[in-house]
Amino acid sequence: MAYLYILYSTKLDRYYIGSTINLTRRFAEHQRGHTRSTMRGRPWLLVYEHVFESSNKAHAMELKLKSWKSRRIIEDIIKNGLRECSTD
Repeated sequence: MAYLYILYSTKLDRYYIGSTINLTRRFAEHQRGHTRSTMRGRPWLLVYEHVFESSNKAHAMELKLKSWKSRRIIEDIIKNGLRECSTD
């Protein structure tokens, strides 16, 4: 089991997309500033999570969402959930 997650920083008005097998640990790392790319946005809010059957699938979806670079799509996912789509 693995997670795709989306964080939101009110300080930066910015989203961050990630994937992990341990969401509790990873979120705590973001909050403590252990991740360079999210250090300035603290505190972060966990605004979305989706469970995948494998870390490969979660990571593939993370890369796909990041490649789209679309705030509108991210906000649609937060509001309506992740639609079933291929990560191939």
